[in-house]
Amino acid sequence: MKLSPKSYLLGVDGGGTGCRVAISDTCGRRIGGASGGPANFATDPDSALRNILTALDAAASDAGLASGWSEACVAHVGLAGIMEPSDAERVESALPFTQITVSDDRETSVAGALGPQDGVLMAIGTGTIVAAQSQGSTRYFGGWGMALADQASGGWLGQRALRQTVLALDGLQAHSAMTKNLLDLFDNDPNQIVQFSKHAEPGDYAGFAPMIIDAARMQDDNAQALMQRGAAYLNACIKAADLAETAALCLSGGVGPHYADYLDPRCQNRLQAPKGSALDGALMLAHQALHQGTGAR
Repeated sequence: MKLSPKSYLLGVDGGGTGCRVAISDTCGRRIGGASGGPANFATDPDSALRNILTALDAAASDAGLASGWSEACVAHVGLAGIMEPSDAERVESALPFTQITVSDDRETSVAGALGPQDGVLMAIGTGTIVAAQSQGSTRYFGGWGMALADQASGGWLGQRALRQTVLALDGLQAHSAMTKNLLDLFDNDPNQIVQFSKHAEPGDYAGFAPMIIDAARMQDDNAQALMQRGAAYLNACIKAADLAETAALCLSGGVGPHYADYLDPRCQNRLQAPKGSALDGALMLAHQALHQGTGAR
């Protein structure tokens, strides 16, 4: 297939809390962008696609692009919940690009945070991504969704905090300020917690994460126990990665940096700021696709 000349790069980063779109020229200078609603493909693929399309229109408007701009664009879309090749194909078909690649958000997160550098990325927001990169190869930990994984994530923290709250109501563990505050949010009615849990998505649970993090900072026993359990998972991933002690460790996302003080002290000494975000990684991978000619259809 003969491609039209490409003038733009587009990156998409989508997860349980929202999606972000960035448009740049082929030299990497950003010219537009927008944010949109949740875009976890596994949770609600139809809603994810609608939210991405809405954000694409807003980003194009922000960049001042005329209709048909997508024909001159190379896109990389990184979404939480892309588990199978058929998932990626569905996204590719739904979006208006002739040159597009789709991956899960782990790939874009690693590209943005580490570039080609060896290291371990712990990207923790609504969900959790842990990836170890060594000599160009990447090993992932988790990524199975909150029902089976996502340890340490905002969603995981919120769900476990509510479990602690009902355990305290049953007299099976001590109440703390955090569990009492959570109960207050539900009008001190445990049945409201039950009803919430029947329909809650990971992003809904993650809404409690700031409260939990603040409570842990105030030495709340229940909140600190959760942060310590989350950090134990991250420490285990770092150990299993078995990289050189000079390899970088990066904490990113809305929740990730709050685990710094809970990690093994030997890991704390290796922490480095991420080079960039998952959205930066999506643009980087779009740039690679431009020069490699991949993603054409």
